[in-house]
Amino acid sequence: MTALPQSRHLATEIPGPRASELLERQRAAVPAGVASVMPTFAVRADGGIIEDVDGNRLIDLGSGIAVTNVGASAERVVAGVQEQVAQFTHTCFMVTPYEGYVRVAEKLAELTPVDGEVRTALFNSGAEAVENAVKVARAYTGRQAVAAFDHAYHGRTTLTMALTAKNMPYKHSFGPFAPEVYRAAGSYPLRDGLDGAAAAERAIDQLEKQVGAENLAAVIIEPIQGEGGFIAPAPGFLPAIVDWCRANGIVFIADEIQTGFARTGQWFACEDEGISPDIITTAKGIAGGLPLSAVTGRAEIMDAAHPGGLGGTYGGNPVACAAALGAIETIEAEDLTAKARRIEEIAAGRLREAQQQDPRIGEVRGRGAMLAVELVDPETGAPDAALTGAVAAAARAAGVITLTCGTYGNVIRLLPPLTIGEDLLTEGLDIILDALAAA
Repeated sequence: MTALPQSRHLATEIPGPRASELLERQRAAVPAGVASVMPTFAVRADGGIIEDVDGNRLIDLGSGIAVTNVGASAERVVAGVQEQVAQFTHTCFMVTPYEGYVRVAEKLAELTPVDGEVRTALFNSGAEAVENAVKVARAYTGRQAVAAFDHAYHGRTTLTMALTAKNMPYKHSFGPFAPEVYRAAGSYPLRDGLDGAAAAERAIDQLEKQVGAENLAAVIIEPIQGEGGFIAPAPGFLPAIVDWCRANGIVFIADEIQTGFARTGQWFACEDEGISPDIITTAKGIAGGLPLSAVTGRAEIMDAAHPGGLGGTYGGNPVACAAALGAIETIEAEDLTAKARRIEEIAAGRLREAQQQDPRIGEVRGRGAMLAVELVDPETGAPDAALTGAVAAAARAAGVITLTCGTYGNVIRLLPPLTIGEDLLTEGLDIILDALAAA
């Protein structure tokens, strides 16, 4: 049960009068580079609803970008946080450690699809996790080069901007970037028409020619590319890349920051193709909305960094660790992996039905509660970013939090909380499809 009514309600236009006042204050106090999708301000959130300062109740199809998988105020998360805050908020694990950090590491060793003996280091953000995974891979291999893929998104720090493929808004005017980062074509079935084996052969050929396998410390990839457009690679692509990495002593890093913690209908998206990464990075859904990230990997790789080489003042904060344990318990107790698969059944079915009637829907793709609609020019198949923006804006005005993504800006992404009610999910989909029909 949720304390917040699970129904969409528009008490005012969006933004309402109170939100408009706050937007003026935001413009005066916050830099323009920090932009927001919805022109309003949250006061409560639970289940599939976010309530704003003007009393509007909005259907949440974004989950704070795949963070509140268990909902924005899950009971076990709240209880764990309240208990921990009353005990202590910080000691720094590198100074005076605490059990919560160890318990999270033990749980990730149990859950993540990394074979053998496993170690975990905790940090604050996804970008931090990626940076530290690269540090560990370089220490282990004694090599420097790192390879990422077209359409990748790995973060906004100097190194992770280099790994990220999209210029606007993530890289433009922010260079120079970290060196020894290389890029290969990945697998984008809608646009390259290649099966998994052919796409992997192309990528491997590029890396061997441009970099040389003997120079690569790591290859990093999202099992389903997030900001790049929710691109699921063709079957067989990921296993082929993993096999090549293993044959050449290259650390394979799976970036499951957006795909992890039941989002795709499994605990982790790697499980769908049966691959075992050497290192897996996680964040977002790990702690029910509190800042926490993790680098989990094979023990011999993770132990390559010298003592004191990994860490950070706030990494694995005790309150965030308590939230993570509550979030993991919620996923297990409420079988949210099954709920993600049910969301896919409802949403993908509804969207593919619409696709049969509307040639502007170029593809419906994704897994679990990580689904995307790619909008195109029906005559040429070219990406239609203008249409995508118009549909998203209309849906938001109607009270549905709708996110877009994609290298070409033409993808509507659906990331509802796994706790959303089926009636709310269906209503949100209807509003998006009505907006598309009217565009």
